Amino acid sequence: MTEETRRREINEAIRAGERALQSLRSAEQELSSARNWGFFDMLGGGFITDMIKHSRINDASSYIDRAKTDLSVFEKELRDIPDYGELNVDIGSFLSFADFFFDGLVVDYLVQSRINEARDRVQEAIRKVDGLLAGLRRQA
Repeated sequence: MTEETRRREINEAIRAGERALQSLRSAEQELSSARNWGFFDMLGGGFITDMIKHSRINDASSYIDRAKTDLSVFEKELRDIPDYGELNVDIGSFLSFADFFFDGLVVDYLVQSRINEARDRVQEAIRKVDGLLAGLRRQA
């Protein structure tokens, strides 16, 4: 691989990684909002609070779906560069159906736990992508 080709592949990977990072950060923001609304919901927030929380969960889910696609593209671009391993990030899932229809403290706690777990995974993915991007930028 020529130096020019390697540089081009690195720049393509950087652009793909930045798109993935943007999707992950948007998901993190929505999960943080859902988590905050979840705390309020556990304290007796009611139907409106439930609706807002689930709206945030749905928005986060959309960003997570986009992030999965973006991460897949990023992984493909990384494979085009020698010496870069596979990117493997598991984002997680949600329990919104059970929470919405069987509202109660126990189910709210389970949903809150899943929101926190998903947020932790997204933050882990952000750290991983950030690290890979930093390495790519040093080589660009």
